[in-house]
Order: sequence, then structure tokens, then C-alpha cells
Amino acid sequence: MDLFGDLPEPTQSQTPAPLQFQEGSQNGGTQDGVRKRKPSSGDDEEAEDEEEVKRLCTEGLPVLRGYVAARRGERDEMQDAHVVLPDMSGLLSVRPRSVSHLSYFAVFDGHGGARASKFAAENLHLTLAKKFPTGDSENLEKLIQKSLMDTFKQTDEEFLKKASSQKPSWKDGSTATCVLVVNDTVYVANLGDSRAVLCRMESSEGHNKPVTLCLSKEHNPTMYEERMRIQRAGGTVRDGRVLGVLEVSRSIGDGQYKRCGVISTPDLRRRQLTRNDRFLILACDGLFKVFSADEAVKFVLNILQGGEGSEEQKDPSLDPGLDPGLDPVLDPVLDSACQQLASEAVRRGCADNVTVILVSISFPK
Repeated sequence: MDLFGDLPEPTQSQTPAPLQFQEGSQNGGTQDGVRKRKPSSGDDEEAEDEEEVKRLCTEGLPVLRGYVAARRGERDEMQDAHVVLPDMSGLLSVRPRSVSHLSYFAVFDGHGGARASKFAAENLHLTLAKKFPTGDSENLEKLIQKSLMDTFKQTDEEFLKKASSQKPSWKDGSTATCVLVVNDTVYVANLGDSRAVLCRMESSEGHNKPVTLCLSKEHNPTMYEERMRIQRAGGTVRDGRVLGVLEVSRSIGDGQYKRCGVISTPDLRRRQLTRNDRFLILACDGLFKVFSADEAVKFVLNILQGGEGSEEQKDPSLDPGLDPGLDPVLDPVLDSACQQLASEAVRRGCADNVTVILVSISFPK
């Protein structure tokens, strides 16, 4: 089954020119104890060619910035964790020439403690960097898909091994919603009930209107396929929960429920970013208990456009006549939107932890 088959491809695609990247010292430095030779004029020309290729590769690719807001709510402990890596390239030893830029953003909503979410936040992206495709291939999408699947499996296995070695053993678990942006393509891997949504502006009757695109799939035991898997494994679903206790049907950790059909296999989705895209919202269910996806998107847009509740100036990135998102002066506006969204979730009565990552999307002219 094609896990990406349910998402339409955009009408236009931009394919970056090839670029080879490898960690190591610069010219004139040392690597493995061997000093590199001084570059000749021919080497200078090659270096200039590489710089030109690099420039061409990054032209037209989206510029991503991440902003985070976290609220403890009425809980005694903050069990959420998050990761914001606008540039993940430095973690790769070698990357395919066709990959010019790599970003990673993730939200983990812990339950039963904060250890599973913290472990996933500290380790999942490092494992992904090791498993990320290293060579050029016509099947890069499938290789990225496989690396994500293998990463989730390994992260879960490693945490369960650590949890079972404790006295008493840890019972923690965590959801995971991870966004990997490769060039201008978004890959979303998620399990549990944390979510990712995309705001895209579409023209309608001469006006730009926001469209909310859901990039993740919730996993709870009331869903037919999830319930059937749990029951086949010998588990039960009572009051919408696994064994009447666990709210999610897929998670990292939760070792005591793995024998009941709770799995760590993520749902994978892919979408290509366009110049009509404005931002991504990644958030735990604490936000979406009191906000619908559409409401969250419109709340952020209202602040960026200087509407009611905004503490900042209008965001020029929403004006088609200006170069969007490239001026650092815009940062306080976006940060304010993220902070206000999380605070509003608490004000509306969400007693759970609330973590929100707002990822701004802009394209150079």
C-alpha cells in the first residue's frame, strides 16, 4: 500500500540542482591527521563552481523558522517535549546530492511521566540522521519513508529496553508528531493524537482565503482499524481507551500495552510546499481539545494580520507586494502568535499540557 497515495501532487514542482555535502575540515585544515594540500588555481575554480551549484540549489527553496510555546496547564508536571531544528543538515555525515536542505520539527506528548517524551526528543532525530539515505537514488522518497519507519521502531525499542531495566520499570509513553522537510517537500510521521496542520492561501473570487490542510492522522482506540488490531491482539477497548486506561492506540513506550495491540508504527504523509503556504502548526492534543484545526489557523492569521488580540504590528509577509519572511523584524510577530495561541488554549479551559510549534514558511523572490 502506498502510504503517500492519498495526497495530491502540486501543479508545479521545483527540483534543485545537485549538491554534495560532507562533514569535514575546510581547505587548509586537517582530516584524519592528514593536512590537505594548498589549493591550486584549478582548485579555486572547482570551489567557485561548487559555490555556484550550492547557490542554485538553495534558490527557490522555502525558508523555515520555528517558534515554540509551552504551557503546563493544571498538570503537576510538564510531560511534553519538543525539538526545533530549522537546519538538520549538520547532523548528517553525508547527504545525497539532490538534498539541499533538511529541517526537522517535532512535538512529543508524554503520559504516565515525562521520560518517554524526553527520550524521544533527545534521540529520535539523531537516529533519523544515521538512517537518512546517503546516496543518490531514484527512489529517494521510498528511502526517506523507510528511514522514518525504521527510526520510530528503533526509538521505541531502545526506550522500552531502558524502561524495563529500571527498578521498578518505567510505565511512561508518548505520542509523536515529527515533520521532516527535505528541500521543499514535507514528510510527516506521527503516532497518537498530536497533530500537524498547514495553512495555505488559495485564491477564490479574487480574494486569498486560508485553507487548512491536515498533515497527520490521529490514532485512538475508538477508530475501527485501531480497535480491530487491539482486539485481535487480545486487548479490549472500554470507555474509548485501551483496557479502559490508555487514550491512544499508537505510542512510543507504554510497554505494558504493547501486548494488547498498541504499536509504534507511524502514519506517513507527504506534501510539497508552495509559495501559497504560510505556516505549519504542530501541537499536542492539549491545543486541539479546545481548538479545531481551522480555528487554530485563523487565530494565528488574525494575529499576523494585526487583528483583535494582536500585540504586534501587521505581518508584511502576508502582503503579496513584499518579500515574505526574510526580515528578522518579523520574528516578534510570529513568536507572539505562537505564544498567544498556547495561552488561549489554557484560557479556554484546557487543563492538559499545551505545546505548540509554529513554523513560518516563506520563499525568496
